[in-house]
Amino acid sequence: MLPRERVEAAMDLRPPDIVPLRILPSAGGLYEHGEPLLELHRACGHDFGDLGGLSLPDPPPPEDFDSDGRYHAFRTDAWGTRWEYRIFGIWGHPVYWPLEDLSKLEDYTPPPLPPTEGPAVEQARDAIAVDKQRYFTLGGSGSLFEALHSVRRFEDVLMDIAEDRPEIHRIADMLVEHAMAGVEGSLARDVDGVCFGDDYGTQSAMIMSPATWRRFFKPRYQTLFAPIKRAGKRIFFHICGMVEPILEDLAQLGVDVIWPQLTAFEVPALARRCRELGLTVELHPDRGDLMQHGNPEQIRTYVLRLLETFGTASGGSWLYVEIDPGFPFDNARALFEVAMELRG
Repeated sequence: MLPRERVEAAMDLRPPDIVPLRILPSAGGLYEHGEPLLELHRACGHDFGDLGGLSLPDPPPPEDFDSDGRYHAFRTDAWGTRWEYRIFGIWGHPVYWPLEDLSKLEDYTPPPLPPTEGPAVEQARDAIAVDKQRYFTLGGSGSLFEALHSVRRFEDVLMDIAEDRPEIHRIADMLVEHAMAGVEGSLARDVDGVCFGDDYGTQSAMIMSPATWRRFFKPRYQTLFAPIKRAGKRIFFHICGMVEPILEDLAQLGVDVIWPQLTAFEVPALARRCRELGLTVELHPDRGDLMQHGNPEQIRTYVLRLLETFGTASGGSWLYVEIDPGFPFDNARALFEVAMELRG
């Protein structure tokens, strides 16, 4: 099979020829491990594009380090949120929220919408057309909940949603408008699938009730997903935490692939439920304990058991690899080695 055929087979619950694989090159991991990790990415390859031209990230400038040599940077994004970063390549924490005071909403100006047409979009479409001859291609649209608690404090967002304040609806609809431009831009580039990501769970339960999620977020996802489904494209959704109560909702909305936090679930039950719902699962080995504190043999055993539990050989799942800072290099190498072994 070509890589794109392999991915399509897995999503259609048909046996792929070998284990499908998606690799997300992490700037933090590549910065920490350098050329040895870069060469593993190139040697392994995956089904979502050519990694042969992958390079190391540019190192941070000297002013991003404390006097003791520790990385400590601040950045303000296009939305006006100021972020503090303590680990290079890893998402930071907001320290200033432009809509912490809702009285500022009336005069708040969001960033320009991402382009949905023009020379840059056409150039990207041409490049994707070449990639699609072999690989499965992805575009991105972003998030809603995580974007909300980037422009406004997390606890205030939760209270605003619970109280059904009109201001939080205005902010959310503004974010939907931006996300829709991301959808339209992805479709204009003619990608095979569009990626979203929002974390709604803690380790043991959802952050909000399923009823609240269905009231506030589900209709907005319906708006974003509808043009993707009309275009016959796939929807990928990253969602951390215990979110079992809304897995059926995601399937109803047309989500094709989820990337869940496996450690929040009883894994065999998750495998059964996703197969019942027709949700393909990206299998991301535990990066909190296993990849940081395990050993290469434990990693190999875990991956093989995981693929057996999800029945990857008969479709419906694939292996996902992302190397974060803090993983011993022997463990990173072990994960790539088992991936290459599974792919022949």
